[in-house]
Amino acid sequence: MITSPAWRGKRFAVLGLARSGAATVRALGGSGAEVLAWDSNEAAREAVADAVQELSVKLDAVSLEIGDPLTADLTGFAGMVVSPGVPLNRHPIAPHARAAGVPLIGDIELFAQARANLPAHRVVGITGTNGKSTTTALIHHIIETAGIPTRLGGNIGLPILGQDPLPQGGVYVLELSSYQIDLTQSLDCDVAVLLNITPDHLDRYDGFEGYAASKARLFAMQSGGHAAVIGIGDAASATIARQVALSGRSADVTKIAPGVCMDQSRWPALQGPHNAQNALAAIAACEALGIDRTAIDKGLESFPGLPHRMERIATRNGVAFVNDSKATNPESTAPALAAYPRIHWILGGVAKTDSLEACRPGFGHVVRAYAIGEAGPLFAGLLEGAMPVEQSGTLEAAVRAAAAQAQPGDTVLLSPACASFDQFRDFEARGDAFRAAVEALG
Repeated sequence: MITSPAWRGKRFAVLGLARSGAATVRALGGSGAEVLAWDSNEAAREAVADAVQELSVKLDAVSLEIGDPLTADLTGFAGMVVSPGVPLNRHPIAPHARAAGVPLIGDIELFAQARANLPAHRVVGITGTNGKSTTTALIHHIIETAGIPTRLGGNIGLPILGQDPLPQGGVYVLELSSYQIDLTQSLDCDVAVLLNITPDHLDRYDGFEGYAASKARLFAMQSGGHAAVIGIGDAASATIARQVALSGRSADVTKIAPGVCMDQSRWPALQGPHNAQNALAAIAACEALGIDRTAIDKGLESFPGLPHRMERIATRNGVAFVNDSKATNPESTAPALAAYPRIHWILGGVAKTDSLEACRPGFGHVVRAYAIGEAGPLFAGLLEGAMPVEQSGTLEAAVRAAAAQAQPGDTVLLSPACASFDQFRDFEARGDAFRAAVEALG
């Protein structure tokens, strides 16, 4: 884990003890800080207490108190560390901390504070409404392919404080949600990437402008001379690119324009126009790090993709089978339908909307649709007339039917445009079931 002498002897409160919160408690405790930790989930509280007790065996003393910071006097605390999932605009912890003069921070801010005592390194931070997990994983993969020590962390599900520190010359690659940026004041990224901004999470912000302003802060925290890679396919992102350039940093800005034609045939895990933009951003970020083009090309070609996100899991008799189970609404399915020329589309589950209009631009690529789950009848009715469609009912039946009718060169695509909870625990379980059904084809 990452520790820092900067926290020794100071008091911190931690609210939310899931993955990042638990890693934060261990890192602070292991650094000699006094920690007040809380989660409404009793099992999470017990797990953290057990982990700290285990840590205490290795260290002289770890100071941990389990208690709700809302009922504590926070005067004199160095920070109120909040999980990104806590809505700062509605949760009482925000005014409680401010009244005590305690900064609201997250684990990314603690990482920023720890940097001065880590071996010399660089940081790449990636944000955006869509595509940031893929782009983060791709940048990390290219850096790794180039033989440079690297760590992956942040919103991608790997708490950065839980990682071992890198040796000198390493690169930390962080996926950053707007919530994490909100809780960060001093993260000076050597390379900051903004992919796009579309309306999202508006219940947490003062309108769309507030959400966009959160993204812009990633660049406001940068020093001059550090690279800013910004997609300009939407008005909000283009405005941020102009603002960064006009602040005297025009030489730092690389703009990623939409609609650039690229040969993606050698990148099996990076199909579709949206992945062309993700790849361009990753290329620009890695070039800013000084990685040569040969290593970048090798990384693009060997990138395996992320599980359940347009993941090519098999090719049988010339037919590709692609797991896009993460696509839980029509908007997230649309890029997959644009990515392949002849598709056997498996869709359905628990519908979040009674419309598939967001997917319509890709309808011309669909050879046949196979509707499953609770939304099967609804979706079959919506697609009737636009393409051949059958109600398969179950995922296994849909895979068998699609495999039987697909021709060499076709793609059998699970991109449900639905939540999974009618038939599966979550989208990961649904994707795993798709893989199992494909393997069962023999």
